[in-house]
Amino acid sequence: MKATEISLSALDVEWRRLEVIAQNLANSSTVRSADGSVYKARHLISGPRGDFKAMLETGSAGSAVSSSQLQGVQVYGIEVDERIPRYVYDPQNPQADADGMVPLSDVNEAAEMTALIKTARAYEANLVALNIAKQMYAKALEIGRAG
Repeated sequence: MKATEISLSALDVEWRRLEVIAQNLANSSTVRSADGSVYKARHLISGPRGDFKAMLETGSAGSAVSSSQLQGVQVYGIEVDERIPRYVYDPQNPQADADGMVPLSDVNEAAEMTALIKTARAYEANLVALNIAKQMYAKALEIGRAG
């Protein structure tokens, strides 16, 4: 797989991760979701395409990983956080139960903002890697024309 394809797969994964983080932040103060349940934070699960175990075994044997094993990354799915929702006492809220307690989402805004920054940096790093690969390919074409 070419370096550009690997970077493009990573850009796609990180963009989708940014979307999930944005959804969590947007719903951090949501009392009820559309189906009436308390909003639960979501987390994107991603990893390498291909057989990761085989890549680890090849790398640990002292030999380099072959370029045919490098297949980029992919999204495995989105996991819903199953933490118990937090409750606040707000008897005036129409969503309050008989005891005046209102369930709130389990979104940790500080953790989501940290993940947002980390993901934005990973996205930026992949853009830089993609641009460097494009420059290298352009330079190789230039050298090929001159020779």
